[in-house]
Amino acid sequence: MSGFKSDIEIAQSTELLPVEVIAEKVGLTRDDLEFYGKYKAKIDYNKVVAHLPDRAKLILVTAINPTPAGEGKTTTSVGLADAMNYIGKNTIVALREPSLGPVFGVKGGAAGGGYAQVVPMEDINLHFTGDFHAISAAHNLLAAMLDNHIFQGNELGIDVCRITWKRVMDMNDRQLRNITSGLGGKFNGVPREDGFDITVASEIMAILCLANSITDLKARIAKIVVGYTYDNKPVTAAMLKAEGAMTALLKDAINPNLVQTLEHNPAFIHGGPFANIAHGCNSVMATKTAMKLADYVVTEAGFGADLGAEKFLNIKCRKADLTPSAVVIVATVKALKMHGGLAKDQLGKTDLDALEKGLPNLLKHIENITEGFGLPAVVAINKFATDTPEELALIEERCKELGVNVALSDVWGNGGKGGADLAREVVRLVETAENNFRFIYPDDMSIKDKINAVVTKIYGGAGVNFTVAAENQMKQLEELGFGNMPVCMAKTPYSFSDDMTKLGRPEGFKVNVHTVKVSAGAGFVVALTGAIMTMPGLPPTPAAEKIDVDGNGKVEGLF
Repeated sequence: MSGFKSDIEIAQSTELLPVEVIAEKVGLTRDDLEFYGKYKAKIDYNKVVAHLPDRAKLILVTAINPTPAGEGKTTTSVGLADAMNYIGKNTIVALREPSLGPVFGVKGGAAGGGYAQVVPMEDINLHFTGDFHAISAAHNLLAAMLDNHIFQGNELGIDVCRITWKRVMDMNDRQLRNITSGLGGKFNGVPREDGFDITVASEIMAILCLANSITDLKARIAKIVVGYTYDNKPVTAAMLKAEGAMTALLKDAINPNLVQTLEHNPAFIHGGPFANIAHGCNSVMATKTAMKLADYVVTEAGFGADLGAEKFLNIKCRKADLTPSAVVIVATVKALKMHGGLAKDQLGKTDLDALEKGLPNLLKHIENITEGFGLPAVVAINKFATDTPEELALIEERCKELGVNVALSDVWGNGGKGGADLAREVVRLVETAENNFRFIYPDDMSIKDKINAVVTKIYGGAGVNFTVAAENQMKQLEELGFGNMPVCMAKTPYSFSDDMTKLGRPEGFKVNVHTVKVSAGAGFVVALTGAIMTMPGLPPTPAAEKIDVDGNGKVEGLF
């Protein structure tokens, strides 16, 4: 296969199979599907598959800390699923849905790349089946009912200075991070400070991705804390009588979406919480649907293993009673050299010194997975033409010192065939490697100690600096009964620390926690660190400037 076409050109040149044909591969019929055109469908989890036993081995794909050089985690996830099928293993990939914010911003979409993509990629990267719009609508309905309650007399005694429920939209728009609402006179609401988060940071997104039924979804929504009264009591969605209407808006969005890879293998794509500001995993229902229909399931967690994998393992696996059978850690020679201090325009040349300096980033992630969480792992090197035998040998040598094998992956250029060696190593790990999966902290540890455990054990930091506000918030949350929840760290993805400029494997640093809040419906406590933003902004040259559509409705410039 040639790699000279753009991702969208490759995707658009592939003849897709009707989604019912894809469904037949996993034992489903037309009657099991709710169609969204010819190539997309939803599956009613509780009606169609909930009664089936889990049978699949679960494989988690994660990565080193991301760099501008690129790592290819989603590409590897899709390519590995195709490779598993290529070597004769019945495999489904389960991924998150892309957010419009990064699609039109700087990061790009989340449908893979080259010859390892999920399709129809334009639909997946744009509106898809409307899940994110439904989540935005449900979230903003709660915001509207909250402000209406205050306007209509505020019977609950809500303190307008302690409202924690912002509005959301699925777009990068820094202008809306902090606003003043309710202006224009008494008939236009009560003036107060407000703001917007991006939809993927919404607790509704997290709830949808952790719920196991529509009944569970509604129960979780009812528990959402939107603010506090003047006497410091939490105000919930149930107190505003909002959970029923919000669930009605989500009754279709809760069901997993079925599409296909370029090699016509099944893919479930559902939900999309960011890993730097949320828990970074696709929905439990999509993962479990896949696990009931295949022998192996490949899934991924967002950003580097310090964020996505940590949350997948400490939050999703804890909540959904999942145990991964193996972990794939994706890296590139270029990205490791960038972690070693090499400039982006110098990455194409051989530099063993820079690679040696950057390797500790990968090695720390390996240690976290194998020694911290007790899981077997393999390193997947996403292949580039500029990689040299000397550089690849150095990576292999350093990884083997930790007892972990390295497999080259060329799925971007050669699809499933290019990932066959990786697939065989994954199967070997799943079938023969010792698995001692454990969490990093117990439920009954204090919130403060859980945060400290993640910082010291996973990030390799020296400790945590808490602001006075964060100390008071943790104390109040524990008094309110939220102390037994796992913690969801909101942190830059680019470094183990909360300073994005500290690349490689920094040491001796402390993480700064300035805010701690509860996502009671999702079932975790969020700790905001450093300069993390819950509403991103667009870059100087947004990707949106290159996207267009021709007279026939064909999208162009989308990767």
